[in-house]
Amino acid sequence: MTQSAIEIRDLRKTYAGNKKSPAKEALKGVSFDVPQGQVFGLLGPNGAGKSTLINIMAGLVNKTGGSVNIWGHDIDSDHRNAKLNIGIVPQEIVFDPFFTPFEVLENQGGMYGISKALRRSEALLKAVRLEDKRNAYARTLSGGMKRRLLIAKAMVHSPPILVLDEPTAGVDVELRRQLWDLVGEMNAEGVTVVLTTHYLEEAEQLCERIAIINHGELIANKTTRELVDMAREKIVRVSLDKDLGGPIMEEAFTKAEVIDNRVLEVTYNRDAASAGQVLALIQQHGYGIEDVTTREADLEDVFVQLTAPAEGA
Repeated sequence: MTQSAIEIRDLRKTYAGNKKSPAKEALKGVSFDVPQGQVFGLLGPNGAGKSTLINIMAGLVNKTGGSVNIWGHDIDSDHRNAKLNIGIVPQEIVFDPFFTPFEVLENQGGMYGISKALRRSEALLKAVRLEDKRNAYARTLSGGMKRRLLIAKAMVHSPPILVLDEPTAGVDVELRRQLWDLVGEMNAEGVTVVLTTHYLEEAEQLCERIAIINHGELIANKTTRELVDMAREKIVRVSLDKDLGGPIMEEAFTKAEVIDNRVLEVTYNRDAASAGQVLALIQQHGYGIEDVTTREADLEDVFVQLTAPAEGA
């Protein structure tokens, strides 16, 4: 068995155009691996190609070129086994609202050809904490409960890979926490998780490795720590002993901004200066320093840096 849960090589997708709109190249030769057993982040702006990639893995969109292997099975030549080894949780809440959660899982098990004796509907309802809603109509569930039911539905056939496409979109903070607790438990049991999200702090906390797609191209594929380390700028906010006459600019500063009468915020490149040097430069302008706070770069800084339009574009 390959050490990669998913292998993607030179994946391309072009949507045909018409008289009103030109052809669109949604994926432009994307290649990366998803290691087994990890929580892997797939990030990118709206329209970057993430959903197209996931829909290709799910068998909902036909690729134009390249290859996708899921748990060692090619999605073209071994489609059945590829599909058996992946569970997809879509952005949209998709199931019959007139079925109960138990019936939703039983029907899904039947679609995968799982005999009644081998179905895990009760265990899955318990795993996603919906056992008390077993016989309620799905339409009566809250948004968070419906999301959890979708995860259970995706796991009916016990796939080793779970793909979550924006699972916390429109969900409040408490329900997000519950969903991530559930995902963490599944990952601890050996399930490989692929996650797309717009909540970058979430990806930074949960994912061991992250790939970033922009305009259909892979622009980064690194461990989360390596990505965060790519942001070389730091911000220091300084409270001073007297009013500022205006921003203090030095060659070592990338940016200096007056936040309040006596508060200056300086952005600097940590390869070019240290926090101590920044403070010393401020003091050379005749100010005493009363308080200092610093902010380290995070994944959001890197994401903006990597996906920002090139100057002049």
